[in-house]
Amino acid sequence: MRLCSTLSRVSVALALLIPAVSADRVFASSSLDVCQTNSSFTSSLFNIVFTPDNKTLSINVNGNSDVTGNVTFEVHASVYGYTFLRETLDPCTLGLSTLCPLSQIETSFDATYTNISSSFISRIPGIAYQIPDLDAIVTVYLYDKTAPTVSLACVRLRISNLKTVNQVGVRWATGIIALIGFASSALVSALGYTNTAAHMMLYALSLFSYFQAVAIIGLCGVPLPPIVQAWAQDMSWSLGIIKVHFLQKFATWYQLATGGHPSTILTTLGTKSVQVAKRSIEAAHSLSQRSATIASTASGEYIVTGIDRVAYLENMEPTNLFFTSLTFYCIFVIFSLLVVGIFKAVCELAIRQNRITSNSHLYHIVRNDWRATLKGVIFRVILIGYLPMALLSLWEFTQNDSPAEIFLAVIFFFGMTAALGFAAFKVFQIAKRSQQLHHTPAYLFYADAVVLNKWGFLYTQFRASSYFYLAPTLGYILVKAAFVGLGQKSGVTQAIALIIIEAAALIGASVLKPWMDKTTNGINISICVINFLNAIFLLIFTNVFNGPGLLIGVVGVIFFIMNVVFALVLLLVVLFAVALSFIRKDPETHYQPVADNRASFIKSQTALSTELASLGVTARGEDHLDKEYGNFNNPDMTRHHQNNSYSNANHRDSSSIPGTPQSPAYMSPAHQAIENEKLGHGYQGSEGTLARLNAEGQGGGGFVNQGALRVESPSISSRSQSQNSNRPAGNSPWQRGAGYS
Repeated sequence: MRLCSTLSRVSVALALLIPAVSADRVFASSSLDVCQTNSSFTSSLFNIVFTPDNKTLSINVNGNSDVTGNVTFEVHASVYGYTFLRETLDPCTLGLSTLCPLSQIETSFDATYTNISSSFISRIPGIAYQIPDLDAIVTVYLYDKTAPTVSLACVRLRISNLKTVNQVGVRWATGIIALIGFASSALVSALGYTNTAAHMMLYALSLFSYFQAVAIIGLCGVPLPPIVQAWAQDMSWSLGIIKVHFLQKFATWYQLATGGHPSTILTTLGTKSVQVAKRSIEAAHSLSQRSATIASTASGEYIVTGIDRVAYLENMEPTNLFFTSLTFYCIFVIFSLLVVGIFKAVCELAIRQNRITSNSHLYHIVRNDWRATLKGVIFRVILIGYLPMALLSLWEFTQNDSPAEIFLAVIFFFGMTAALGFAAFKVFQIAKRSQQLHHTPAYLFYADAVVLNKWGFLYTQFRASSYFYLAPTLGYILVKAAFVGLGQKSGVTQAIALIIIEAAALIGASVLKPWMDKTTNGINISICVINFLNAIFLLIFTNVFNGPGLLIGVVGVIFFIMNVVFALVLLLVVLFAVALSFIRKDPETHYQPVADNRASFIKSQTALSTELASLGVTARGEDHLDKEYGNFNNPDMTRHHQNNSYSNANHRDSSSIPGTPQSPAYMSPAHQAIENEKLGHGYQGSEGTLARLNAEGQGGGGFVNQGALRVESPSISSRSQSQNSNRPAGNSPWQRGAGYS
């Protein structure tokens, strides 16, 4: 008992010299880590709290020692890996008669001292009360006087002042801003500002993905500096790791009801300490490796690292973590669909009250494209939640919390993987078809509203020519989830794997620059750079290089500062984009047109009247395209798509035709007839229909932008048609090229 109290007093007194971390001038330690194998002193419970303001020290210890005889204590105190104090103490010279000599003891001790010397308190620097998540450690070695070179025991205390950057306010702020970005992009898209919506969605998705990447650092089985661990914990909400009391009860009940065995870390904190795997406890970690249950030391202390550590810091049982994340993801899906349903109901009401006209963008979404839009929303929420669900499902396979949870992991992992794989396959199929017909994948990607609303979540953030980048993006998510979820027993393996994965992502992004424009490429490449640096820092935290402790401490501070600044920049970018979208009368003017000319294809969806579009479908007999892309469920968009799709068949973009930069591609009636014969379609319409299709002039209003067939408005007079037909070739810019030579 006296040994424990003496060690506590010495350690706390020395720890007070360290710039520690706390909120209310309190210094505490919740575990006594054993820092050598075959230690002669062990402790299953060790809690100390020191309050400088009232000079009070509280100690609660359960431990034992098999050391006897005259001993000495060697004390080392360090901050951020820098050891600033080394001192040897002899209990005999200090007047501690109960420890001179030391007899074998086994103790359970709970006491409070109120006579702590004010000389110790006065030596505490003021900054010690302010620095959050300070990395302060006190290590005590026990030696026999007869063999002063052989350590009999080693214990280590990590001192905290209870100040931390792991704050609820940070989580709410980051979560709300990300949600605002997603919601605003959806609203702006519904209003018809497609370019603005695409940028806002990309910004919000990039921000959310970055938060997930930082949170994954905390999930790795690597001892982390306290400030790194705390900041990663701030981002754990992006993985669905959120503590709700009633949900924890439900998760425990569900596990018990389905044949599982919940862990009991939180319920035994009164009798057992928990060693949170932080920097410099590798020796303790080596005492026991975690398999399907929580690890514990020989003395009974729990050891939590990686995903278990995140669960413990979130104040939940590790066996409840998978079910908690899955539940919050399901809530997110239901909430998203509920919001979409409410939006449709409001729009339907506005349509009935004639507040939304039939020629508006919202009308077409609600009445013509609703099924495709709903499917697109479902695919989008699958993509957003794929990383945490894949990672935690793979981790659950190694834990086997209960047969029912294993079943859920199988359903979600393979179901979501299959859904995204199918979506990627459809995108590649559509791109291939569009390339064959129009020599560009952009046409079918954006000219068909059904395709855009259903599958656009995978390719709108990229240039049309870089649509293939969605495959390595999905592969990146899957491989990263596999190494983190399945590699919890080897932090070094995880760190090396993440370096390789992030390096590949950085190289691919820097070389291909697949995103929409310079700004979006710059943001995403910057995220790749930060993720790569974080992976390098993670490898340093493993101490595989056996570097000085100061290196790890300094790198931890750099990690925190770098990520805080970068997260703030991304948050401001999202807020700025959201603000501009609602402040500007036409937010599209803020963004340069995307190089793939998607805006022209999107606008061409409603350029033709229903009558002329129907004629085009009948004349060409291209209904097989509808079945390939799903437009047969939407007759209006089928007719629009077919009319647009034929006009661009076998023609390159106007930008690639010499002498006609940025001008609409055009086929003369004669050329149309020739091409129809080649394609085996032929016109079957009446003379009046052919006359209307062949009518050309400059005053017509109904035409398709950028590569679509120019068709004269039915309202033009026959006199105007006659005048145009008698006009010499070459006088009109529309009468040049093939068919007029």
